[in-house]
Amino acid sequence: MEELSTDNLKHLIELVLEFWDDCEFEEEFENYKAIIGSTNEICYLYKAQEHYVGFLHISIRNDYVEGATDLPIAYLEAIYVKPDYQKQGIAKKMIDFAENWCREKGYKQLASDTSTTNNASIDFHKKIGFTEVERIVCFIKDL
Repeated sequence: MEELSTDNLKHLIELVLEFWDDCEFEEEFENYKAIIGSTNEICYLYKAQEHYVGFLHISIRNDYVEGATDLPIAYLEAIYVKPDYQKQGIAKKMIDFAENWCREKGYKQLASDTSTTNNASIDFHKKIGFTEVERIVCFIKDL
């Protein structure tokens, strides 16, 4: 695991754009650049065979989080592994790393979310030990 730095920031953004294809490079570059040195967010990249193949992003949330028993809470904002490297235990290694980081910082829970239709993500979360605590449908009305 390699902590986000100015040296690997562009590599991270390439992974971010693979994960969220509707994002823009410049905007994500600025967003993730702000994480470097932050006390409320961390981001790590996973390197395999000298190539960056995955990343995880954790924030510390102080507001309401479904199912949380204590605040602040560590929150898994994103985890991604390139398709060619999936099913090799890399995501599990990244989650283990994240859990250890959280414990060292004194957090007792790690929260996450995904879309109700993202079955692969739901299955992944359950497989690595997350418990589903709520499903919601969000609404908005233009006025």
